[in-house]
Amino acid sequence: MRVAMAGFLHETNTFAPNPADLQAFHQGGGYIPLTEGEALLQAGAGVNLGISGALAVAADRDWQVQPVLWAGAIPSAQVTEDAFETIATRIVEGIRAAGPLDGVFLDLHGAMVTTHLDDGEGELAARVRAVVGPEVPIAAALDLHGNISRQLVETVDVLTGFRTYPHVDMAETGTRAARLLDGILRSGTRPAKAYRSLPYLVPIPFQATTMEPAATLYAQVAALDAAGIAASLFMGFPAADIPDCGPCVIAYAPSQAEADSAVETLAAAYAEAEGAFDNRTYSAAEGVAEAQRLLAAGVKGPIVLADTQDNPGAGGAATTTGMLRALVEAGAQKAALGLIVDPASVEAAFAAGEGAQVTLALGGHPDFPQDVPYRCEAVVERLVRDKLHATGPYYGGTWLDLSPAACLRIGGVRVVVTSQIAQLADREMFRFVGIVPEEQSILVLKSSTHFRADFDPIAGATLVCLAPGPMAFSPADLPFTRLRTGLRLFPKGPAFEA
Repeated sequence: MRVAMAGFLHETNTFAPNPADLQAFHQGGGYIPLTEGEALLQAGAGVNLGISGALAVAADRDWQVQPVLWAGAIPSAQVTEDAFETIATRIVEGIRAAGPLDGVFLDLHGAMVTTHLDDGEGELAARVRAVVGPEVPIAAALDLHGNISRQLVETVDVLTGFRTYPHVDMAETGTRAARLLDGILRSGTRPAKAYRSLPYLVPIPFQATTMEPAATLYAQVAALDAAGIAASLFMGFPAADIPDCGPCVIAYAPSQAEADSAVETLAAAYAEAEGAFDNRTYSAAEGVAEAQRLLAAGVKGPIVLADTQDNPGAGGAATTTGMLRALVEAGAQKAALGLIVDPASVEAAFAAGEGAQVTLALGGHPDFPQDVPYRCEAVVERLVRDKLHATGPYYGGTWLDLSPAACLRIGGVRVVVTSQIAQLADREMFRFVGIVPEEQSILVLKSSTHFRADFDPIAGATLVCLAPGPMAFSPADLPFTRLRTGLRLFPKGPAFEA
């Protein structure tokens, strides 16, 4: 079987300040950098990405793989028209040049918005379909946070989404999508499909599948596999002001009746779970105070504080200082924060040298008047120019280039300061600048949920904190103008009115 493989991933926060240009896809931001042709076979192997799982299936089923292009960038504002058209054109022309084909595998996100298109994945799939024609099956692996359009569902023959958040099953999802494609290739028949939009948004920290009610919902999705039904529950990425924003459920089955029944069952379960999506949140000062109280009461650290509103995995810039200020002002000891992106402070640290004391204006976000740069005296403890190997369950062996980087100490608080951005979701992102996360009393992570895969095993407790930042915790706080009427902006919350 001759199968073309390509990938194009971006999770778009339409309220974020910085767009994703072509350079963002070359840098990767936690993904493998933009890779084309035969180089993709090596770069895409053995990491926690959909393309990796698909390549494993290809080897097992003896496919003749036609590797085209894979690109991903860290979540941000819209993908620029130039970046989208450049990458999409190279994918489409690469697929055209690879023909004739028996099938196409696409590794996508599902929540890409560009400066000229609401539905990046639907447009890309339509262009691929136009090249390969109606007879060549197309399969797609997608993120659990996809805002999945009807156009995408109608264009591809089968798609499947992650079932875990933190996303430890990205490669597994690629495996599942490729096996579904292989089934179509070998049988010559396409499954029946059913699709339904769901009625309410959930804040992303509450979507964790390690907690209820998401754990039970996704167990129901997986249980359908035994009946030969490939179902997906997409929670949606809530920071996207587009009509397709929001959750949905999709099912593929041997018959239309089975697909419809699966969708009805999962939609009913999601509706019933609405009141259970709840959890405690803290302000920055409250979170630090609660961490200190827990430590004083004998809870073994580290106490993990999630700085969810500056999560780079959802459009945050990793520059806000609210949590840092709270730690220092509370006199926190044996505390570490990761990471703040500030190339100028890193440069100043390198100029001073390890062991020196420097005066800095660290971080700060221009869109938040209360989040001015934090002026401080800091000791330069470690300077680094190397890449780091993120070996935890989320990054899954990806090499990250955040350097040059520094470990700065402000009183009892150590800060990982980098020149490049990535979500803090791996313990190695502390270790590479000399911080041993297991030995800290308090850890502040610029992440919402992905950190749980590597940090839950060592956390004495985990608190979700709401320091000012560009990724609003509650969708109800976002200034939407274009959602579908009636979509509730929070579980049991208000509905959007156009």
